[in-house]
This record gives sequence, C-alpha cells and structure tokens, in this order.
Amino acid sequence: MCLAVPGRVAEILGGNWVLIETFGLTGKVGTHLVGEVAVGDYLVVHAGYAIEKLDLEEARERIRIWEELLAHDAIG
Repeated sequence: MCLAVPGRVAEILGGNWVLIETFGLTGKVGTHLVGEVAVGDYLVVHAGYAIEKLDLEEARERIRIWEELLAHDAIG
C-alpha cells in the first residue's frame, strides 16, 4: 500500500523537480502535476510526484495526523 505524505519544499532543483523534507528525511519530487512551487510550500507527495499543494494550516493538520498515527504504530 502506498500513502501520500505531506512535505515542505526545501530547495528548487529546476526542471520541475524539487527537494522536499518530510519527518527529517529529504527526497527529490516531481512537480509536473502541481505547477509552480516555491521554497517553503507544502506538497502532498505520492510515488515521487507532488499531487497537491497545501496551505500552511492544512499542512500542519495533516502532519499532526501522521505524527499521531506513527506514535501509535497504526500503519506498521
């Protein structure tokens, strides 16, 4: 099963690629489906591609939910 995870854009790599940070990990993500992004934006990522931009409030809420799930080992 694959789950979409929110992450913060840490660096613009160019050519529709960015580096995001999620839970202390970084990864290269394609932004082909969401258009222009900036450092500090929050994206929902699935299978290496951003599928949605989030505003700060929504990003914080989704991250809180993930942290709660991980704390209770609900997904593993």
